[in-house]
Amino acid sequence: MIRFQMKINSLRSLSLPLAGLAVFAVVGCAEPDAGTASSSSGSTVMTEGPPETTAHAEHAHPGAGPHQGDLVELGNEEYHAEVVHGEGGSISVYILDSAAKSAVPIDATELTINITHDGNAEQFKLPADRDASDPDGKSSRFTLKDEELSTDLDSHDAAARLAVTIEGKAFSGKIVHDHEGHVH
Repeated sequence: MIRFQMKINSLRSLSLPLAGLAVFAVVGCAEPDAGTASSSSGSTVMTEGPPETTAHAEHAHPGAGPHQGDLVELGNEEYHAEVVHGEGGSISVYILDSAAKSAVPIDATELTINITHDGNAEQFKLPADRDASDPDGKSSRFTLKDEELSTDLDSHDAAARLAVTIEGKAFSGKIVHDHEGHVH
């Protein structure tokens, strides 16, 4: 009698895997949908790619900022910064919204550009330069007139990052300068 109970227990332990195989067999026999076709060997062949997701199509990446400067993504595109090269070595950075269209005045008194070139690391602080439309105590523009920074940012071998704190959160983004339509 013990022997008979062991066989029943063994059959019970096999029933779950067998039920699983039966489900796979039924699912595998389903008719192909509109995006697939069956080959003569019985396997399914994709005739078109996966459906397009509209989330990325709706989210276009801006190419240039409102001042025609180089854009820097901050966070997961929570904000953007626009780096504009002016006359006489002037560099201005504008803090913009997630669409890189509207100015976002922040309470920071400065932002930082860290740059490495020719094996040298340098740091430049750009003080707030309040735009006329910015509210008191906030700035969306930061400016520094420094020929060295301007030259370094134009260098093909320079690696530059912008660092800024917005609403208590630190952001950092890579500065990529567009040399006459060719990003380096």
